[in-house]
Amino acid sequence: MSKSLYETLDVNESASADEIKKAYRKLARKYHPDINKAPEAEEKFKEINAAYEILSDQQKKQQYDQVGDSMFGGQSFHDFAGGHQGSGDLDEILRSMFGGGGFGGASQGGFNFGGGGFGGFAEPDLDTEARITIAFNTAALGGKHAVNYNGNSFDIKIPAGIKNGEKLRVKGKGQRHGGTVGDLYLKVAVSSSPEYDRDGNDLTKEVDISLKTALFGNKVSVRTLHKEITVKVPAGIKSGQKLRVKEQGIMDRKTKQMGNLYLKLIVKLPKVDDLDEDLVEIMKEKLPE
Repeated sequence: MSKSLYETLDVNESASADEIKKAYRKLARKYHPDINKAPEAEEKFKEINAAYEILSDQQKKQQYDQVGDSMFGGQSFHDFAGGHQGSGDLDEILRSMFGGGGFGGASQGGFNFGGGGFGGFAEPDLDTEARITIAFNTAALGGKHAVNYNGNSFDIKIPAGIKNGEKLRVKGKGQRHGGTVGDLYLKVAVSSSPEYDRDGNDLTKEVDISLKTALFGNKVSVRTLHKEITVKVPAGIKSGQKLRVKEQGIMDRKTKQMGNLYLKLIVKLPKVDDLDEDLVEIMKEKLPE
């Protein structure tokens, strides 16, 4: 049974959740439209994001594992996505396949709802609901997001620190009846980030360091959501240990206090073939078992 969603993320079918996440982050960094300016990068990024949305959700993954690519009419996910990208209906098709939830979330542009919204309304209640998916950085830092709803295009302001599942009210964009118009309530879904894990207002980011830095300590430069910083790594640190950087996380919308950033240090071992031969011999002789 062909299962091309795994091929999209370049992992095998037995990959763990952590392996799937790592593969997604690697590809997301490579094809992110802000980094990769190739014409096909944005569509590839959307495809990667959609595949991860499915394989990172246990229930959706289980559904897909049962039937494989027969869910896409027997064609590969790449061909299936390519046939719908840009037509505005790929998100709706994936949503119907997996019983709800948004896709296409890495797009920096707006979400095309086509009309009607979700949830409906009953007279005389003219308020209506719809769903948007916004980029992680936009949710964390705030900004503008383009929305296309009921044939109308408009920008909305995203407040910094908004969380997955929160709702935004847009006045005067709901259903119309005579001279009265209701409000539009947008339920926000936040895309996964290739760099950060979010826990409330705290963030965790993996940072690679050399073996020399791990053994003897050093200063390393790290790009946070807000600025470039220099962090002192103490000597003797182990791979997987975390360093806390105060107030470099996400601002709490209510208290206006900043969360913290935790740097998870990953020690990268050098290739023996790249080391000086004399050093290799000394290490063989002197390193403890």
